Amino acid sequence: MADQQQHSEVQQDLSDILRIRREKLRELQEAGADPFQETRYQVTHHAQEIKDHFEELEGKRVSIAGRLMSKRGMGKVSFCDLQDKTGRIQLYAKRDDMGEEPYSRFKKYDIGDIVGVQGEVFRTQRGEMSVRCLEVTLLSKSLLPLPEKFHGLTDRETRYRQRYVDLIVNPEVKRTFVLRSQFVKHVRDFLDARGYMEVETPVLNTISGGATARPFITHHNTLDIDMYLRIATELPLKRLIVGGMDRVYEIGRIFRNEGMDPKHNPEFTTVELYQAYADFNDMMDLFEDLLTSAAQKLLGTYQLEWQGEQIDLTPGWPRLPMHEAVKQYTGLDFMAISNDEEAVAAAKSIGVELPETADKTWGNALYEVFDQKVEEKLVQPTFITMHPVDVSPLAKRSPKDPRLTERFELFICRSEMGNAFSELNDPIDQRERFQKQVELRAKGDDEAGMMDEDFITALEYGLPPTGGLGIGIDRCVMMLTGNETIREVILFPTMKPLD
Repeated sequence: MADQQQHSEVQQDLSDILRIRREKLRELQEAGADPFQETRYQVTHHAQEIKDHFEELEGKRVSIAGRLMSKRGMGKVSFCDLQDKTGRIQLYAKRDDMGEEPYSRFKKYDIGDIVGVQGEVFRTQRGEMSVRCLEVTLLSKSLLPLPEKFHGLTDRETRYRQRYVDLIVNPEVKRTFVLRSQFVKHVRDFLDARGYMEVETPVLNTISGGATARPFITHHNTLDIDMYLRIATELPLKRLIVGGMDRVYEIGRIFRNEGMDPKHNPEFTTVELYQAYADFNDMMDLFEDLLTSAAQKLLGTYQLEWQGEQIDLTPGWPRLPMHEAVKQYTGLDFMAISNDEEAVAAAKSIGVELPETADKTWGNALYEVFDQKVEEKLVQPTFITMHPVDVSPLAKRSPKDPRLTERFELFICRSEMGNAFSELNDPIDQRERFQKQVELRAKGDDEAGMMDEDFITALEYGLPPTGGLGIGIDRCVMMLTGNETIREVILFPTMKPLD
């Protein structure tokens, strides 16, 4: 009952605030001072810049703009916090400095209003770096109160749905996305410096390929054909390697019609890169260099905390074949198993069942044991190499064991961070593997790939030995910022509409 009464009081309070703010706007408009008629404001400095260069700016006039985040006082002197893109700075507003009428208008401004301020940089008697207001211009009227009025914005659902408010009132959220931007820039700089060229490939495709995932399907009206939002950028990028672009990469959105959990969102961002005359060992070197250099540049350390674990990114990460990881963590020695039936039975003996749509093979059994029993135990950075050919339709077979491929996935804190191959360049083998995917799709596996005749044609012209790598940008940012859910690092995560 008390909670209901409190909620009712808050709703009544909010209703009064909305009414009062609209009345203030109407009064401004009737007085010919409509803030929404303002079109620009000359900004000469920002909050953090003033603080960083206070000694040289003290006593000088500056022009700043931002959002009012707090107000104190309101007699002849008022103190406010103004927030711009760099942070907050205190405003000192005095009637004698501004004039009686402008100061009277200023006192009516609300928390959340956006203002432009011309004033003088100085330090208050308490030592606070501030701007003494000489002229204040209302640039935009906030008709809704900021959440601090009602104990802050902490509900996750609301934060994700109203990210614009989340960014205003939760500074740590903005820091996350600043670091995300810095990481993406680091990726570009890192690859550009190594001779890679950034390219763009289609988001809409007539074939779903390049990975095993359920696609989003749409319809092109003019062509009257169904099309698929891309689930990977792999196949177009490898066509470019065939065409002589020896080092290419693309940073872009990927779309997969799959479940949502702390590690998955239906649309996410990857960087995929391909390098001619390289293999998966080169890709491991590159991936490790990329992440360790990012940690040093952006955070200044190799030591991170993520998902309750202390992570050490110091270079020199272990490289462990999948069958050795399975043996180490489960005791099953798949290399001593000679046939499919024994492999499936061995998996079942430790409680691992193969999916109904999966062929009951040695390779699928090995992969499912790793996926269900081993992956969850990998905390420190570990490259898991030599994946079975059954689950790697685009990777080159190992010359040492044709059941395995030259493929790796990097795991950190039980999360897959990236996937890489020595790329399959045998068009005959590629056709056979595509055909197996087609057969799986016919059995009802809607995540299986499709036959891509044009890609096989490209391979028939000759794909040089190539290393390829796909990295999940979102998960890397989760790790670097210590966030445990992917929604915290995507500005506008996918949300179910409210009823």
